[in-house]
Amino acid sequence: MDVFEEQRGLLKAVAYRVLGTVTDAEDVVQEAWLRWNGVDEAAVEDPEAYLVTVTTRLAIDRLRSAQAKRESYVGPWLPEPVPAGGDASDRLALTDTVSSAMLLVLEALSPLERAVFVLREAFGYSHAEIARIVDRSEASVRQTAMRAREHVESKRRRYDTDEATRRRATESFMAACAGGELAALLGALAPDVVLVCDGGGLAPAPRRALTGMELVANALISFTRRMPEDPSVTFEEVSGGPAVVVRSGGTAAAVVMLYLVDGVIEEIHLVSNPEKLGAL
Repeated sequence: MDVFEEQRGLLKAVAYRVLGTVTDAEDVVQEAWLRWNGVDEAAVEDPEAYLVTVTTRLAIDRLRSAQAKRESYVGPWLPEPVPAGGDASDRLALTDTVSSAMLLVLEALSPLERAVFVLREAFGYSHAEIARIVDRSEASVRQTAMRAREHVESKRRRYDTDEATRRRATESFMAACAGGELAALLGALAPDVVLVCDGGGLAPAPRRALTGMELVANALISFTRRMPEDPSVTFEEVSGGPAVVVRSGGTAAAVVMLYLVDGVIEEIHLVSNPEKLGAL
């Protein structure tokens, strides 16, 4: 296999964690490929280190530009959902560190902090290796890593991770929504449940997060009453966990991801921005 293709899954996983969008991650990996084609492979002692360095630096630069654009984004911004891959390299991107909940926490980090956190916490690179990748001193990287970790730990919520529990909750949730069963839906929601909808101004969605079981339950039932034409609803593995995918004529129209604590739904992410559903 070509040297670059051997590393493609890793590079895409790094780029996606840093950027939060599949499209940007793929663009960064393509740019890394172009740069790889411009070097003498025989002169590169460690291809993985070289390619991860190029990809990370490109992702940091792109994230700086993306963060400026997100400031004018219409309504709440959520990461782009990524489907489960069919091989081990694709599954690198499907762990807790790429759930939409975690990526949303990472949004508050600076591009450098985010890259350092991703390389250290998700991929296990040493501080010395990261220092070479981001062109900083090892002492500086240690400080950056500690600062990023402290921020993430202070903001991160510990959601249920048992797959069977999450799937059962997701199926029950969708059945209650589809049947308009307000009582059943209320029973599945935490009192202070939060619903975050990302329509990007291109699909109907609340312009701010909704909080509280009654407000959220009514909003969700209202959403199911406005299902697209020729709808189909499936349960799929998306961004590291079970999700509800709504399609219209085969085209993804919305994705719903649930986050539970002790079996009760604490947070719901609903992505309906069509520009973020291409990967599905």
